[in-house]
Amino acid sequence: MARAALKAKQSKMYEKRFTQGVALKQPTKFYNRCRLCGRSKAYVRDFGICRVCLRRYAREGLIMWLRKASW
Repeated sequence: MARAALKAKQSKMYEKRFTQGVALKQPTKFYNRCRLCGRSKAYVRDFGICRVCLRRYAREGLIMWLRKASW
């Protein structure tokens, strides 16, 4: 799990940049995080979540048009 301080910091930066339209002084400091668990690595841009959450929700059938393949 991500540290609570990092999650809060990133959510504030996201809010400033995309909802208020304020340009950030250092835009490279903004990085993508999973919306569900806050994980920064293995982020899937198409869904906005990390691979762990993607697998979990795909297995449960909660993501439309996505099924876990098994042979």
